[in-house]
Amino acid sequence: MKASRVGMDEMRPSSGAAAHLGLASLFPPGLQAIYGECRRLYPDQANPLQVTAIVKYWLGGPDPLDYISMYRNMGCPGQDVPEHWHYVSLGLSDLYGDNRVHEFTGLEGPSGFGFELTFRLRREAGETAPPTWPAELMQGLARYVFQSENTFCSGDHISWHSPLDNSESRIQHMLLTEDPQMLPVQTPFGLVSFLQIVGVCTEELQAAQQWNGQGILDLLRGVHIAGGPWLITDMRRGETIFDIDPHLQERVDKGIETDGSNLSGVSAKCAWDDLSRPPEDEDDSRSICIGSQPRRLSDKDTEQIREALRKGLEINSKSVLPPISSQRHSHDRPQSRKDSLESESSAAIVPHELVRTRQLESVHLKFNQESGTLLPLCLRGRLLHGRHFTYKSINGDTAITFVSTGVEGAFATEEHPYAAHGPWLQILLTEEFADQMLADIQDLCTREMSKLPKEYSWPDKKLKISVLPDTVFDSPLQ
Repeated sequence: MKASRVGMDEMRPSSGAAAHLGLASLFPPGLQAIYGECRRLYPDQANPLQVTAIVKYWLGGPDPLDYISMYRNMGCPGQDVPEHWHYVSLGLSDLYGDNRVHEFTGLEGPSGFGFELTFRLRREAGETAPPTWPAELMQGLARYVFQSENTFCSGDHISWHSPLDNSESRIQHMLLTEDPQMLPVQTPFGLVSFLQIVGVCTEELQAAQQWNGQGILDLLRGVHIAGGPWLITDMRRGETIFDIDPHLQERVDKGIETDGSNLSGVSAKCAWDDLSRPPEDEDDSRSICIGSQPRRLSDKDTEQIREALRKGLEINSKSVLPPISSQRHSHDRPQSRKDSLESESSAAIVPHELVRTRQLESVHLKFNQESGTLLPLCLRGRLLHGRHFTYKSINGDTAITFVSTGVEGAFATEEHPYAAHGPWLQILLTEEFADQMLADIQDLCTREMSKLPKEYSWPDKKLKISVLPDTVFDSPLQ
């Protein structure tokens, strides 16, 4: 990538008759529409500094974003918003409309992935040009979207585990929210909204995981030095919002108790074994077998889990796994008050013909430390509120979904609480057992387990959980 001021002026019609007599045709319509929104906010910055992908993604380059434009925003003294740099990505939406990157799906739908990323970085005193490291950060997020085909939405959190600018900063993770100034744009290739990256500390990310992203964003908006109303990231911030105002932790705790958690799934390092059969049995149906490949998820199961992970990060939406039997979505039908793994038409899940549902007698769950520390959240914030929670392995097709007795349409039942579709395991926990487990795994809440592995076992329930070092999951033999 390189930073320059070329490209936009070379392609952009200046104004007047020339803009309508042919030059406009040289300017990609999707890009033009987004640039128009930027021009509305920054009429005096017609030629912003840009970071440009040297080799475009559609020509085999590594960077999915064609451009990242960088503007100087003067803030808003009336709202106590400081001066800052404003970054806007170009490439997650369809800029060209000729299928070189995104398939054109019509004017009524999203353009490309339906959004572009923005970022607001506090301007340091004496800084005359914007730092370019946010462009690489945005490219990294765009690579994830293109490779996984998972989209982002407001309220999502992103575990980054490293200072965003590769410094010693405490700002090491991100939340996403609607950009406070940029309005959705209707382009010739569909609708584009603007999602703003907000840098947060580890403690703030954990609170977002345990409660919900929107709740923490609202708290950040109320703390000037932690973001303020426009949620501007200050990489020099050394205190969390809970250091600044200890009472905010009480609001988070009350929110979890009242609302539960809006997080219905995470990508994780996890595995599971079916202990019902000896490993040497050739017909062993375990999803994880030492020295063998796990069975692959069907496309429908994969889409269902992916949708669960996406929807679980949305605020004010039910965390509902879409049905295995259908991917239709009806926006006209009122949703049930119960959490559900069923279709919206209340049709029961019909397992697909090639993957039968298997009932298991005894299972062993394996998590790395980071995933293990989310088990209390899974129980306290999800299952005890009648919801479900999914761990989707980052190393393969393995998935583990915990469901409560209030979840409709699950293939795990009270009679058969452990059931599997290929490598997707469902575990149904009664409220009584969930309470018991929560009490037994309280030490996982500390996130400071110095000694691994840790083992938890409930022999009467034929359930075992191990929290293991990362190296176990990094090995091809798990």
